[in-house]
Amino acid sequence: MSAAEPDPNEEFYRGLRKPSIAAEILSEALPYMQRYDRATVVIKYGGHAMGDAKLAESFARDIVMLEQASVKPVVVHGGGPQIAKLLTRLGIKSEFSGGLRVTDAATVEVVEMVLAGSINKGIVAEINALGGHACGISGKDGNLMIAKKLTRTEIDPDSAIERVVDLGFVGDPEEVNPRIVQVLAENEIIPVVAPLGLARDGTTYNINADTFASALAGALKAKRLLLLTDVAGVLDQNKKLIHRLTVSQARAMIADGTITGGMIPKVEGCISVIKQGVEGVVILDGRVPHAVLLELFTEHGVGTLIERD
Repeated sequence: MSAAEPDPNEEFYRGLRKPSIAAEILSEALPYMQRYDRATVVIKYGGHAMGDAKLAESFARDIVMLEQASVKPVVVHGGGPQIAKLLTRLGIKSEFSGGLRVTDAATVEVVEMVLAGSINKGIVAEINALGGHACGISGKDGNLMIAKKLTRTEIDPDSAIERVVDLGFVGDPEEVNPRIVQVLAENEIIPVVAPLGLARDGTTYNINADTFASALAGALKAKRLLLLTDVAGVLDQNKKLIHRLTVSQARAMIADGTITGGMIPKVEGCISVIKQGVEGVVILDGRVPHAVLLELFTEHGVGTLIERD
C-alpha cells in the first residue's frame, strides 16, 4: 500500500472511537444502575429548566431512561413562573410573603388550572412522546396529600411585634396517603404529581413543591429525593461545590455561617426528610442537561448529596 493511500484499518478504528466511548460510559454506569434497581426516586422538577424546551426534553429523556433501567421515578413539579404569567394575563395581582405566594380564592383557581392542567399534562406528554409511560395526578387524587392551612408569622419592622400572616389558600402537608402513587409505580407507570392538597373540609390548598416532594418521599421511604433548583448545590466558603455532606456536617455548616440565606431552609428540609427514612437527598442544578442521570449514574454526580451520619 502506497503512502498516499489511506489505511482502511485506521479509518475503521476511528469510526469505532465514538461508539466505544459511549459503550465505556454505559459500562461504568452499570453498578449505579444496579444500586437503584427497583428503587423509588422522587424528583422535584422546577426552576428555569421547566421553561427551556431543550432542558425539558433532556429531563423527560432522563425520566424515561430511569424507567427503562428499572428505577421507579416519581416526579413532583412546580410552576411558579407559569402561574405568574397567567395571573398577569388575567389581570390578577399577586403578592408574596416570605417567598410564598399569597393565594386568594381567585388565585387558587388559576394555580390549580396551571399546575394540575397545562404544566402537568405537558410533562406527561413529553415523557410519553419519548417512549415512557406517565400519568398525571395531583395531591387531591386518592387523598394523596391531606393539607392544612399554612400559618406564618413575621416581625413588624415598625412595632417589632410578631404578627400572623394570612397566606390564603397556601397549605402544608398534614397526612400523606401514597397508595395511588405506589399503584402506578408498581404497574410501571410514572406518576407526575402537581403539588395541590385537599383539606378535610374539602378546601384546595397550593403547597410549595419542595415541601410536597419532601413529604411524599418520606411517606414512600424513597432511596433518593432529588431537588432540581437553579443553583449548583451547597457551596463551601470558597464558593466551590460540596459533593457530599452528612447531616452533622450540614448542621455544622449552618452553625458556622457557611450555609446562609435561602439555602438554610432547603438544607434543613433535607435533614428532616432523611429523618423520615429517605436514604439521601440531593440538591442539584436542573439547568445542567441530563442532570438526573449524571447524579444517579455517575461516580461524583452533579449536586450536593446530604445523607445520614
